[in-house]
Amino acid sequence: MRKDIKVSTLKRLSRIEGQVRGVIGMIEDERYCIDVLTQTQAIRAALVRVESQMLKEHMGHCIEGAIVSGDAGEQRKKAAELIELLERAAR
Repeated sequence: MRKDIKVSTLKRLSRIEGQVRGVIGMIEDERYCIDVLTQTQAIRAALVRVESQMLKEHMGHCIEGAIVSGDAGEQRKKAAELIELLERAAR
């Protein structure tokens, strides 16, 4: 993983961690359900952005590396991993 991507991903995840702690506090304080749900939607959207960035990094590093290597077995392995990931997401 490129260093800049690693740093930005860790920052995003730290913010998400803070958001989750905030939601815990909201629930403990018995805040209005819609306010809590609004925050959980924001957390979900932030996680989608992390997933998207990780997928782009995987495509640009791992999959591209397999293609450039010319190793058909490694190419098939990387393609199968990606297909499995997408199938799990669809369930």
